[in-house]
Amino acid sequence: MATNRWLLPDGIGELLPPQAAAVERMRRRILDLYASWGYELVEPPLVEYLESLLTGMGRALDVQTFKLVDQHNGRSMGVRADITPQVARIDAHRLNRSVPTRLCYIGPVLHARGDEFGRHRNPLQVGAELYGHTGIESDLESIELMLATLATAGLRDVCLDLGHVGIFRGLAAYAGLAEPDTSELFAMLQRKCGPEVDEFVASLGVGAGRRELLRQLIALHGPIEVLHEAQQRFAEAGPTVLEALDYLRAIGASLAQRHPGLSLHYDLAEFRAYEYQTGLVFAAYREGYAQEIARGGRYDDLGEVFGVARAATGFSTDLMLLAEGSDSEQAERIFAPHAGDAELDAAIVELRAQGRCVVKQLSGQAGGAAEMDCEAVLVHRDGRWQVVPR
Repeated sequence: MATNRWLLPDGIGELLPPQAAAVERMRRRILDLYASWGYELVEPPLVEYLESLLTGMGRALDVQTFKLVDQHNGRSMGVRADITPQVARIDAHRLNRSVPTRLCYIGPVLHARGDEFGRHRNPLQVGAELYGHTGIESDLESIELMLATLATAGLRDVCLDLGHVGIFRGLAAYAGLAEPDTSELFAMLQRKCGPEVDEFVASLGVGAGRRELLRQLIALHGPIEVLHEAQQRFAEAGPTVLEALDYLRAIGASLAQRHPGLSLHYDLAEFRAYEYQTGLVFAAYREGYAQEIARGGRYDDLGEVFGVARAATGFSTDLMLLAEGSDSEQAERIFAPHAGDAELDAAIVELRAQGRCVVKQLSGQAGGAAEMDCEAVLVHRDGRWQVVPR
């Protein structure tokens, strides 16, 4: 039976020209952006021991992680499915600073399973994390840097989705739910299935009134009025819930003032990374697309297992996804004939020193400027070599 040796595994992609060049241009622009905000670049390894890689991240990341055995010592390792816990380890264990620390990263990750949107399983994750500060200023910085990242990719008309894990945690505590039951309820809320939520909570013996509060989370999404409605419905649910609502309101007010044209949406049941996020959560969407293009939030407890419980907030996105929606600018390609001419060689060196792209013709090659996708050619005219349109 013949084997198609060129086939790639399902969901695994590769970049060809000019897509690879577009991604590389995007990478440079985004890393320059992060450097201008004071974020230092780190490069964690592609594989780590599982106990470090999955610490505090919950089952969701566990099932997405490819696992293997280290042939040197027999210990279990994993190919990273998310760089965030690695950067938390670097901040807590390797850097161990007492001042606020800003770190950024870019690198490939590998997912064992595809998602509901059919995206590739080997994203090029890029993101930024801010450690050592609790409060609205650092959360706002993370959101604004995410928006700047999307703007750098040419994506300005985005909708920002805001939520807060504290609302769900507070309601679950108010209903008297234990942690295993809370995690199961969280999964049901993500499916937005009201009857399923009601039946499950009723089976735990939760009273009808408190049961209804949890069920109402599903319907509480929309513009700022959602927060006013939630304030009334959850008035008796305790300080954790009310403080989270106040925090969301303050974040929204600051963003509306700084970015008057920004579309803000609130979803009180949207917190996909509930297992490790501890406060504000946010995601960016493009109009007409169901999938998020970037996401982030606060995760203050993740570094504790590495020795330092540092406050933390940040975001990440897929560089290849950003490049798909960006402009397709490409440097002009100049075709240089095979002439064996010292003046021609000097002209080519000068053009390349200027940052221009020169493609030299090889002796006996098939095809010319058009076939080599060159928009211009080097010709000898008026006693010198000149660049002219093809």
